[in-house]
Amino acid sequence: MATPSAVSFSVRKVTPTNTLEEKNFLAVEEPLEIRIATGSAQADSPVSISMRTPGHDEELAIGFLFTEGLIRDRRDVNAVETQENSTRVVLRPDLVPDIKKLDRNFYTTSSCGVCGKASLDAVSTKSAFGPAENTFTVSSTVLNSLQEKLSGHQKIFNMTGGLHASALFNKDGSLLLVREDVGRHNALDKVIGASLMNQQLPLSDSILLLSGRISFELVQKACMAGIPFIAAIGAPSSLAVTLAEENNVTLVGFLRDNRYTIYSGVQRIA
Repeated sequence: MATPSAVSFSVRKVTPTNTLEEKNFLAVEEPLEIRIATGSAQADSPVSISMRTPGHDEELAIGFLFTEGLIRDRRDVNAVETQENSTRVVLRPDLVPDIKKLDRNFYTTSSCGVCGKASLDAVSTKSAFGPAENTFTVSSTVLNSLQEKLSGHQKIFNMTGGLHASALFNKDGSLLLVREDVGRHNALDKVIGASLMNQQLPLSDSILLLSGRISFELVQKACMAGIPFIAAIGAPSSLAVTLAEENNVTLVGFLRDNRYTIYSGVQRIA
């Protein structure tokens, strides 16, 4: 039986005038162990334990392996086996990735996937798609419409108020895909994993919308997937802007209330 993404709790809500007993929904946070089976013997190797919201675990595992550079495309994966809080990805027998190059502590938190990195050198994973090209422009009207469109599809967030979301839109502002998770990096890995499994990479004609701030690792993951345009409700970090500039990625922050701030890639905004 699948673990739910949200559960009901009895809470006591206090206001200036009274105290109420009521039911409240909370986002589920549980560990997911990602393992890979490699070589002709299909020997298991642990890759990561990440705190995540259950749901789309196969996408999360595939997206994580791709954005960490352990797999390149859908043909690298022979099978994905998921049990409760554990996903095993069986790679093609001739592919034996160097897990040590992750240089990652085994445990990562839901709040920040890069926290487990042992050094900054380890996060400079190179994209197979190279710097983004200037393939399209986006109007301010489209940009300003994205937040409302995302809000209408954040099912678990609307229940709990406790999840991040990553969403893909086309240049005309049509929603293509949305995923939610307690970890912002997990939500994006789920989006990228789903796209890889559907053989839709690179996402060179897509806009990525993030429900929170823009960290370095989120820009890195977007670059790995060939995404040229990132917008977010929150602010970017300095390292996120630097990476976006190096990869010719448009970066827009504080996208709300018909306003936004352009940090890089202004040529893509009409």
